[in-house]
Order: sequence, then C-alpha cells, then structure tokens
Amino acid sequence: MTKNALPAAKPANPNFSSGPCAKRPGWALEALSDAPLGRSHRAKVGKAKLKLAIDLTREILDIPADYRIGIVPASDTGAVEMALWSMLGARPVDMMAWESFGEGWVTDVVKQLKLKDARILKAGYGELPDLTQVNFDHDVVFTWNGTTSGVRVPNGDWIAADRKGLTICDATSAAFAQKLDWAKLDVVTFSWQKVLGGEAAHGMLILSPRAVERLETYVPAWPLPKIFRMTKGGKLIEGIFEGETINTPSMLCVEDYIDALSWAKSLGGLNGLTGRADANFKVLADWVAATPWVDFLAADPATRSNTSVCLVVADPEVKALPADAQAAFAKAIAGALEKAKVAYDIGAYRDAPAGLRIWAGSTVEASDLAALLPWLDWAYADAKAGLKQAA
Repeated sequence: MTKNALPAAKPANPNFSSGPCAKRPGWALEALSDAPLGRSHRAKVGKAKLKLAIDLTREILDIPADYRIGIVPASDTGAVEMALWSMLGARPVDMMAWESFGEGWVTDVVKQLKLKDARILKAGYGELPDLTQVNFDHDVVFTWNGTTSGVRVPNGDWIAADRKGLTICDATSAAFAQKLDWAKLDVVTFSWQKVLGGEAAHGMLILSPRAVERLETYVPAWPLPKIFRMTKGGKLIEGIFEGETINTPSMLCVEDYIDALSWAKSLGGLNGLTGRADANFKVLADWVAATPWVDFLAADPATRSNTSVCLVVADPEVKALPADAQAAFAKAIAGALEKAKVAYDIGAYRDAPAGLRIWAGSTVEASDLAALLPWLDWAYADAKAGLKQAA
C-alpha cells in the first residue's frame, strides 16, 4: 500500500487510549443532567448517588455480599496505596511485577515502607513470573492485568484457597472486562476511567472479610495519613463502604460512573461486558495472525489481555534496528494515525518495549477496531517507505 492509497473509511470513534478510555457508545453530556451539582455529597441526595454507585458495582461485578466496596480518592493508585500502607507488615509479602505499575508497588513496599521481608517475583514485559513460586503463607500483591504490557493472569486457579496471607490485587484494567475470582481475592482495586470509560480521580477499594479482619487486628508500625485511615478505635469505619467518602468526590464524575454502570446493566452485566471485550480482542487477534509485520508482546496466548492489547513490530528489518530507531518507527505509525485523526494515543507506554498499545475494552466498538486495521497497515507501509528512503 502506497502513501497515497488511503483506506476508504475511518473509525467512527478514534479514541483507543488505555486510560482515560473511550466513553460508552452513545454517550453525551446530557446523560449527566441528573448530577446533584452544587449539593453536598453528605446531603441525602449525594449519599443516595454514592450508595447507588456502590450497589450497581456489586451487582455488575457479582461481588459477594460480605465484601465491602468503597469509593476512595486518587484513582486506582490511591486505592492500592491505602491497602499497602494499612495492611502490609503483618507477615512477609510476595510482590509480583511484570510491568510498570507492578514495579511501582514494589518501589512503595521496598523503598517507602522499607519492608525487609518482601520477596520480589519479576518477569520481563510480555511474560508472567512463575506463579508456582508464590508463597501463600505470605501476603501477595499483584496486578490482574498488566496495563502497560498487555499480560494478564489467565485465571485465579494459581491462588491458594487455604492461604494464610492476603491477596491484594490491582485489577484496574481487568474489572468489567475479565471475570475476577472473588473467592481468591482479599483486596481488589480499580478506577473508573478504564473499562467503563468513566472520569478520572476516583478509585474503588473492595475488601473481603479477611481483609477487614486484618484492618481491625493489625496496626502498622508507621503513621497513616488521614486519607488512608479505614479504622477508628480498632473497628472498620463502615461509612466509607456505604458512600460516606473520606474526602469530597466529584458528583459529576459519580453521575458519569452511574451512567456507565447502567449501560453495563443494559448489556446483561458482566457477561455482556466481557463478551464485548473478547469480541474486540478477536478482531485484533485475527488481524495479527494474518499480518507478518506485527505480533503480540505477550508470547503466551493464555496471558494476552483483552483490554490493553500491546503489539510489537515483527518486521525483521525493523527488529534489526537499534532500540531508539525501533521506538522511532513505532512512534511514526502512532503519529501518522493521530495526524489522520484515525487513532489517538496508541503508542506503547513510555517504559514498555517499542510498539503499539490499542485499547479493546468493553466501551470500544468492534466495527471501529475493524476500520482501524487497514489504517495500521497503511501507517506501517508509510513508515517502512520512509525507512528505505533514509537508507
């Protein structure tokens, strides 16, 4: 395909960012007209909205009735930090990292909390650590789906049912697109701006009864900022998990989250959402299988994410280039598509290997991904032509 042979059609929605992600199909600002703007979140109307968001979250994700669900500050990061700072230190901890966010939690635990009995289980981008090496007498911290590597755990079978430690799971790009094994998870976190395409800055913190017991029986050796405190007098502050947020939330963002949850419910809940994400992934997977110049970063098909799909340029001539030239080649593809207003924000994460990252979560339409594919081939051919000219 030559530079001038433009594909016939563009995606109706060019937003393929891995966060904030595309809004649900048909979304418009009018969907937020019922937001109680200018009202206190502690007023009856504010509490009712926050409680509705929690109740719909439980319903859509099929969260057990005895698990607490809280809306917390600072997105998924805030939710993870609350768990790490409030619960770790009671027993040794296994930290699992195979991409940048997992690496960030390792830094928190080793360099900030300075836990001496932290064991680090790492793998490179595109791979998982050896799950059989996890010690479930320890607490375990891991990401379910590596947003910056496109690598996920295939299921929860590797987690011991009779574990003594807690499992703390960052599920921010998995929740609502992949089925989480709640019986194997004690702390689960995610943010609104991923799979449901919500607005940023709010996180969700979900606690099992075992996690609540840890909070009520263990006091960390370090001081806790107010924003992390979930207990008072040795008892869980139940209000946090009934919509009484620690700080002031954006009621506009809350309304947007409720709108996304209501849309999810209209699809049939979690099965509808996972079905959309799986169908989206298949569009990309079928194209990769038929396209010699591109491949998945994740080598094992069982671990490939159906949301943050990470790709590498497999062309031998490009792979033979120095790392900075490979990165420039991938950026040329992403840049050409952005300039053409075909696909925004599809470059690989800054710490990840050079390549592309295309969001295929539940709010994306399969038809938009199908329309994107000829443009990817066009941008690759254009970048390859430029490479030959430079030579």
